[in-house]
Amino acid sequence: MLTGLPPLISSRTRLLILGSFPGVASLLAQQYYGHPQNQFWRILQAIWPSSPMPTGADSYQSRSEWLLARQLGVWDVYAACEREGSLDSRIRNPVVNDFAGLKRLCPDLQAIAHNGGESFKHSGHTTRLGLPVYRLPSTSPANASWSFERKLAAWREVFEKHIG
Repeated sequence: MLTGLPPLISSRTRLLILGSFPGVASLLAQQYYGHPQNQFWRILQAIWPSSPMPTGADSYQSRSEWLLARQLGVWDVYAACEREGSLDSRIRNPVVNDFAGLKRLCPDLQAIAHNGGESFKHSGHTTRLGLPVYRLPSTSPANASWSFERKLAAWREVFEKHIG
């Protein structure tokens, strides 16, 4: 059984981005979206081009602070699962995270955005929070049917509604 990462949130989080479960590279690095081909961090930088995101091998802590300063949060739908490789289609026996306490931890929370279809399958858990819930195109390199520009437009639309 693999165990996921703790939530990257703060009391100022307004928009929570939920993935499914970290891939192998992310688990090894203990970093959200740690695979170099995942477009998550690149999309965020494109949304805020005037505020350079820290880069480099040791920049995860700085990037996390950068993300939190923009009132974003990151977590996954699954707390644990069995899986060989990184593909969502290989996930077996998943254990869903407990979302009930999110409003207490994030009193400014306005919306939840699911990063991809596997995460969105569990939108029933997040709609119970009484907040808008969105399905965003996956930033995974496995989602090659969407161009970067098309993904960016979809992500930007949701961010503009809740982050400004």
